[in-house]
Amino acid sequence: MMKKLIFDEPVINRKEILRYARVKDEIPDISALLNECIEEARGVLVYRVGYAVLPVQRTDNEMILDVIHTSSNTVSKAISHCDEAVIFAATIGTEYDRLILRYSRLSPSKALLLQALGAERVESLCDAFCQQMNTELRLEEKSLRTRVSPGYGDISLTMQKEIFAILDCERKLGITLNNDLMMTPTKSVTAIAGIRKN
Repeated sequence: MMKKLIFDEPVINRKEILRYARVKDEIPDISALLNECIEEARGVLVYRVGYAVLPVQRTDNEMILDVIHTSSNTVSKAISHCDEAVIFAATIGTEYDRLILRYSRLSPSKALLLQALGAERVESLCDAFCQQMNTELRLEEKSLRTRVSPGYGDISLTMQKEIFAILDCERKLGITLNNDLMMTPTKSVTAIAGIRKN
C-alpha cells in the first residue's frame, strides 16, 4: 500500500543549481537573479513523495517487485542481497511547471535558472526522503542502498508504468504519465532503492 509524505523545504544547494544551469561562477548578476528565482519559487513549490516497500523475488532471469518484472542489470545490482526494496515517486508540483512556462516567454535567462532550481529541488527532495527512510530503517538494523530510476543505465522507461500502477501516482500525487513515458509535473522522479540488513 502506498504511503504519502509531505516534506518541508530541503536545504538549497546553490552550487548544484548552477551546475544544472551550466554556470561556472556565481557572479553578482547571476546571484541576484537566482535569489529572485528562489523567492518566487517558494510560493509555488510543494514537496510530495509517495512510496511502497515491497518484497524482492528472483527467478533465473528476472527481479520481481509486485507488478515490476525486470531483467535490468542496473536494478539487479541496486537490489542485490536485498529481501525488500522501496519504490517511490517524488514531485515539486504542477505550479512550478507553470512558473517556468511563464518565464520562458518573459525572461529566458530566468527560465533557465528556474529549470535548474527545479532539478535541484526534486533531487534534494529525493535525498531528504532517502535520509528519512534510512533513519527509520536503522531502528530495524537495515539501510537503504543507492536509488536508481527508469531511464538510468539499462532500466527501461517503460518501468514508469508499473511504478505508476503500484503507487497510483495520478490520483494520490497528481503526477501523470504521457504516451512518451514523460511525467507531468516535469520536475518529478520515480526510483527504486534496495533495503539491506546491516
